[in-house]
Amino acid sequence: MARYGDPGAVEWVESGGGPLIAVPAVALSSWSGADGAGLETDYDRACGVDAYGGLVTVGQSLALVLGDEPASTSFLPEHGVFFRWCAAESEAELLAGIDAALAEAVWEPEQRWDVPGAVVLFDAAWPGGELEPENHLRVELELGRYGVRGTYVEPDPQTSFILVQLRRLV
Repeated sequence: MARYGDPGAVEWVESGGGPLIAVPAVALSSWSGADGAGLETDYDRACGVDAYGGLVTVGQSLALVLGDEPASTSFLPEHGVFFRWCAAESEAELLAGIDAALAEAVWEPEQRWDVPGAVVLFDAAWPGGELEPENHLRVELELGRYGVRGTYVEPDPQTSFILVQLRRLV
């Protein structure tokens, strides 16, 4: 899978045109993606998320859908954010705006996400049990409750990105 900035400072995951999803590793086999015999597939449920980040049930867990647009996405653990590339001339230019964006962000309302540990980020159309090494990103998260909130940032007319922040709650 082609990735922006490859081999850049961070690893990027892309979708084929729909949302990305971060599924708890323990629930991967419960995500059927666009496959399914019912009227509504897991992928359909992911496409129904109308926010920068929204939660859907996967097995006994919740997964985080990264909605809005199929932007290339990475996770920046030092900031606790899924970082979504909307527009920029280079990866370096994009990453240069993160600190200012976090300081000045106007966030969507926060949701609560109980995370059982590591999550795997991939195209929501894929079944979780059929991932390949080049089409996903494993994100190591500590077990616990997180606040999830999103924002769109446009530091200049040529640069824009979406942040979906995970804040560990006590």
